[in-house]
Amino acid sequence: MREGPGGIATKGPGRGPTDGLQEETGGLREELAEAARVLSALGLVTAYGHVSARTGDVMLITPAADLAAVTADRILTVPLDTGAPGAGVPDSGAPGTGALGTGAPGTGAPGTLPAGAPAEGWAHLALYRARPDAGAIARAQPPSAFAAAAGATALPPLYGQAAWLGEAVPVHDSAELLRSAELAGRAARSLPAGEALLLRGNGALTLGAAPGLAAARMWLLSAACDTFVSARAAGPVTPLSPAEIASWRAVSGELLPRLWQHLRGRATPHNAPLR
Repeated sequence: MREGPGGIATKGPGRGPTDGLQEETGGLREELAEAARVLSALGLVTAYGHVSARTGDVMLITPAADLAAVTADRILTVPLDTGAPGAGVPDSGAPGTGALGTGAPGTGAPGTLPAGAPAEGWAHLALYRARPDAGAIARAQPPSAFAAAAGATALPPLYGQAAWLGEAVPVHDSAELLRSAELAGRAARSLPAGEALLLRGNGALTLGAAPGLAAARMWLLSAACDTFVSARAAGPVTPLSPAEIASWRAVSGELLPRLWQHLRGRATPHNAPLR
């Protein structure tokens, strides 16, 4: 899947089938691990955060671990229908103890997340079901996101690149951890369009056609929140007009990948490639 003008709805060549998934998704696992390490290097996560990608009928997701140390062999596999209506999700939404997604037969209860998966993996699953255009998701806690979400119900774009997050960034008005299918579903319904969602008191989620683009949007969201908080403190703000937003969104497919390449370079020590 590649970014199309104005968003993430343009699909490129499909990924391979799920047979031999570990081998066939090796490149995507590397992309996820790299995006995770870039988020960490840029200071967008601390001990918490995760990145996922959709491929076929499964989701690949980073483990519940420090993203700075994530490698491709630690990426977990979760069926996309986990926790879907009728799947018997436990009310607690707690992760299961089975090995589902690691290549070994799952031994946890049906509808649970695999051992080692982030407890908020439900948020990724809910967004993939709600947004068929999403190819990848980043979950992080930029400090500026907490300030912006505490004082707004939506974040209007104040400058061009911020429009690559959506016509406006909605704020999900709940600070509860998204540790159940029900809570995650509520959050996903707050993002019917656009590519970023602020979670009041709980960080943010961003979407992209690929892991790196979702990570780039998280950096953009952090910058947009900084700008919004600073501008509003100085006085009334002037958001972009609908025509200005549309003009910037029309070039996101061209320019957002360049931002990702720039961020990769900033996050990589000199002569020490991430891969």
